[in-house]
Amino acid sequence: MEQYAIKGGNPLVGEVEIGGAKNAALPILAASVMTDETVYIDNMPDVRDINVLLSAMSGIGVMVKRTSRHSVTLNAANISNLVVEDENIKKIRASYYLIGALLGKYKHAEVVLPGGCDIGCRAIDQHIKGFKALGAEVIIEHGLIKTKAERLVGSHIFMDVSSVGATINVMMAAAMAEGMTTIENAAKEPHVVDLANFLNSMGANIKGAGTDVIRIKGVEKLHGTEYTIIPDQIEAGTFMFAAAVTKGDVTVKNVIPKHLESISAKLLEIGCEIEEADDCLRVVASKPLMHTHVKTLPYPGFPTDMQPQITVALALSKGTSIVTESIFENRFKYVDELTRMGASIKVEGNTAIIDGVQRYTGASISAPDLRAGAALVMAALSAEGFSVVDDIHYIERGYEDFHLKLQNLGAQIELVNTERELQKFKLKIG
Repeated sequence: MEQYAIKGGNPLVGEVEIGGAKNAALPILAASVMTDETVYIDNMPDVRDINVLLSAMSGIGVMVKRTSRHSVTLNAANISNLVVEDENIKKIRASYYLIGALLGKYKHAEVVLPGGCDIGCRAIDQHIKGFKALGAEVIIEHGLIKTKAERLVGSHIFMDVSSVGATINVMMAAAMAEGMTTIENAAKEPHVVDLANFLNSMGANIKGAGTDVIRIKGVEKLHGTEYTIIPDQIEAGTFMFAAAVTKGDVTVKNVIPKHLESISAKLLEIGCEIEEADDCLRVVASKPLMHTHVKTLPYPGFPTDMQPQITVALALSKGTSIVTESIFENRFKYVDELTRMGASIKVEGNTAIIDGVQRYTGASISAPDLRAGAALVMAALSAEGFSVVDDIHYIERGYEDFHLKLQNLGAQIELVNTERELQKFKLKIG
């Protein structure tokens, strides 16, 4: 079983190249089925979630050709099946993006109910509400979400909550509906904007992405395109906080600093220095970390996907900090693991009260989900002694070459498969 073996104590120093955004790539790949012409996508991360989605798309007849590790050519002219029930697709949340894409183009889709990380209830009621507003019938049976429409007609849709997934799904279906669709209280995340830009490059007519009102004028058909995915703000934020936790000096390259403003603001608050250029940010943590309070919010607020990383940093900060999770109700499962490393954290409902400690100590820990897994690796990198991180398949869902990028920054981390390899690592590091 794959594990990370880590010896902590080294500050991370150097430069790291940030890959394409997983959360933008997944809906963009799904949307590529909406044209019969060839689509070329670049800056695509090579992570498990992406590969599962590509495999499922290939299974329904999409021609998928990996032109390089980070680029793919797709052609969906010969889709033979509108039922997506690939066994692996259940494991990823993004399977539901194929519903909006297939419904938009074919007015029919059946997709297995999605999985992903177990971080709390992620209802699909807003997706269903949006599809119904456009004129589709939606039923859930035999574990599939089944949608069908004679025709899709534009509508005025008010989202009860600002849902990224529902905004994306409804936007795709509406792109090929008749007439005008208005989505109010739409999600404003960078990956929503990236999908809108991608669809527009295929001939869609979408305005207002990035604001809370998106207007979509339906078109009859979409054409092929070449498109480059935006950099991953969460991968960038993870390395920025890794610099803080290990008292390091890290430059994250190939980023859009505007997407990272809420993350940069918190790092400045806790005592880090930040230098910003056009497409890179440098984080220097030369002073002791200070406490602060943070509440996760939809973009442009502090991202829920960065909550475990900031908690790991605050647990090493002077004083008492409070972290409030307002997006998912089950996102503090990693706290028990962090406590084994010496953290002093008390969780009450959706709030964590954190009393800073001077250091973590190495331990055997398990990644409970994708982002918490990365955060626990960060904690192990700063800890005294050895740590072993289990269940790293979660981390591989969303971080490409995570341990290799950390090694390049001076981390003592290795991917091990057996007890023998683990002992060898311990002997080598000493």
